[in-house]
Formats: sequence, structure tokens, C-alpha cells
Amino acid sequence: MAGLVLSIERCSLHDGPGLRTTVFLKGCPLACLWCHNPESQSFKPELFYFSEKCTRCGLCSKICANHKTETEHVINRNDCNACGKCMDVCPVSALEIKGVNMTAQDVMNIVIKDMLFYETSGGGLTISGGEPLSQYNFTLEILRLAKEKGIHTCIETSGFAPTDKLLLVAPYVDLFLYDYKESDEEKHKEFTGVSQNIITDNLQAIDNAGAKTILRCPIIPGYNNRNGHFSKIAATANSLKNIQEINIMPYHPMGASKAARIGREYPIPDIGFPTEDEIEDWLQKTRSKTAVDVKRG
Repeated sequence: MAGLVLSIERCSLHDGPGLRTTVFLKGCPLACLWCHNPESQSFKPELFYFSEKCTRCGLCSKICANHKTETEHVINRNDCNACGKCMDVCPVSALEIKGVNMTAQDVMNIVIKDMLFYETSGGGLTISGGEPLSQYNFTLEILRLAKEKGIHTCIETSGFAPTDKLLLVAPYVDLFLYDYKESDEEKHKEFTGVSQNIITDNLQAIDNAGAKTILRCPIIPGYNNRNGHFSKIAATANSLKNIQEINIMPYHPMGASKAARIGREYPIPDIGFPTEDEIEDWLQKTRSKTAVDVKRG
């Protein structure tokens, strides 16, 4: 069983309880305007370019006609198949392929290196993306292998997937990190490109099945930082029997630079980091409507 892996980050502190190994899979059916990992959206490998490292030495252009480096480094991405030959000859690591094929066992061979950390910290494996459920069979196999080793498992998901597949994955997941991006259906379509309905239906379905969840809510100034949205976050949490907490996730503008590295335009203007006062206001507005623990994510 093989799949397309974006990256694997060991000793992560922000993707579930304890020290974790987070496996980021590539490919997502959503196109969130504020996506902070735009390189995770495509279901194909992509060439990442670090312009600040490039010395314009021209070695890549000698091995691949898709590179031009006479006055500036220009990449013809329309014809690039992310073969990696340019990366191999770059002496300053200014080129990198995002997306490599790995088997589930390949992934587990990395995950099990940190078993001691999981045991002492209460950590484990987190599968993130992209959208892990878009590579359903691969995700399920990794989770199955992890549970065979007794490893705590989390999955970070948008919930945009067939309900039957989500319910088949649920028994292998100790904790769902479930995205709740927008409470208004039309705004959800505008901001993410997909309907919210299947996402909220799936959230209720896994809750009915007994799955534990953390509701993860990215808040983007000027887009979804509305009083009504905070009220709906709280109301959604109040409707769930097995919710553990709500995470308010303040926007950060890292996605803009990453989009440039894969030759894309970032779809929203640079609105910068929210202030600490703004973030505290978002937390308090949510806390005022629910008894569920609300934390900054």
C-alpha cells in the first residue's frame, strides 16, 4: 500500500497530545483561500524553489530546459514533471520536490523510531495533509499498522469525505482533529470551494459513533471573525457528546511565501498576524457560549 507523502515531522508538539510524529499527505479537495500549506493541495509532486538560496549558477538549466537562469531564475512549471534532476545538481539546496511515494510500512519505519517519546509523553502518530481521507486506503493502512504497535493515533481532517469511509477509519483513530472553517454555507463554498453540509453531517456521524474530537477553527481577520461564527462554533461543540475541546487557530500569513515557492499567486492579500487582543477577544466570545474547554491552537 503506497501513497504520496508531503513530509514527515518528528517530535511535533502541535498536532495532538504529547510528542508526536506528524505524517503530512499530499492532495486536498478543498482550496481554502487562506491555506497555510498550499504545497499540500495538489495530488502530484511539485517543485519547491527557494529564491533566497539560489546563486544563479545555471547548473539546473544545463540539465533541464525548464530552467532559465541568465538574469533571473525562471521555471517553466507547465512542462515540469517534478522529476528531481534539477534538485540533484543544485549545490545550495534551492530546489526541492514536494511529494514522494512511500509505502505504509516505509512510513511506519520512521514512526516507530520515536516509540520511547510516545510512551513517556502520551504522544503518538498524527496523519495530516492535505486531506488524509483523499488517500483513504493509504491512511487506513498506516493507522492499522500504528494500532498494531499500540501507538496513539490522531487524524487532522476537513471531514470532506464519504461518510462510510470516515466511519471505517474511526475505530483506528483515538482523536480526530476536525476542522471547522466556516459556519455559513455560502461563505464556506466561497472560502473553501466546497459545501459545508457533508462536513457537519460527518462530524455528527463520528460523534454518534463515539469518536473523540477536537474542533479546530481557523480564524482569518476580515473573513470569518464574525460574532455569529463564534456563536455557531460554540453551538456546534455543544451538540457533540464526545468533544474534548475547541481550538481557536489564529491566522498566520506563511502560506503566501509557500505559494510563491511553487509558482502560485496567493488568493488573499497579506493581512498579517492578528494582535493578541484580537485573539483573546475571539477566545472569550467562544467561551461565553459553551462549557467546552476553549484553547488557542
